[in-house]
Amino acid sequence: MDEKKEIIDRINRISGKYSAYEVFTDWIRCCAIATSNAVDIFHGKVWKDREKQYIDTISRYTREEVRLFSEMLALLAMALEKNMEDVLGDIYMTSGMGSKASGQFFTPFHLSELTAECSLCAMDKNGKYRINEPSCGGGGMIIAAAKVLKAKGVDYQRKMDVVAQDLDWKGVYMCYLQLSLLGIPAVCVQGDTLAEPYIPGYPRERVMYTPAKMGVLI
Repeated sequence: MDEKKEIIDRINRISGKYSAYEVFTDWIRCCAIATSNAVDIFHGKVWKDREKQYIDTISRYTREEVRLFSEMLALLAMALEKNMEDVLGDIYMTSGMGSKASGQFFTPFHLSELTAECSLCAMDKNGKYRINEPSCGGGGMIIAAAKVLKAKGVDYQRKMDVVAQDLDWKGVYMCYLQLSLLGIPAVCVQGDTLAEPYIPGYPRERVMYTPAKMGVLI
């Protein structure tokens, strides 16, 4: 089975009253928020605001379309299990959603792997590979680093510690969702890395912690 083609097929089946771009964006938003809120035990203002955003988004779709959303998430998990790569970035580009007009292009994964092979640094004094990705997109560079570490026999789920930042919420959601499914401890941040680099105390509503970062297995 080609899980990526199956996901694109379902996006096209849902499309009609909404564009494929809108369906894709709504799907990753809902999946990311559902994952984040599932591991946020405090249910404070950020949790409630995200829950409302989830409900406002998912309520636009029929019961059958919501079922297809669930199938797409399962297919994404299967694709990442089969081959560690930027699945969502590839879907975004091959389905024609990336364009010069939007200014968004996702690095081909083989280039991300080559970059990771050449630039991955040694562990710090605490035995961690600390990675800061200032323009994360779908998280391809981070996934490539995890794949390289895995090939070297390193338990990337225990040894990586990631901060991934992007100006576009879509990129944050894509990165958060894929890193969550891969069990990578990461802080995913919405913001301009140059003007507002992430530091502890960053506005909570613009930060998402993967389940692994929260100490939760999914």
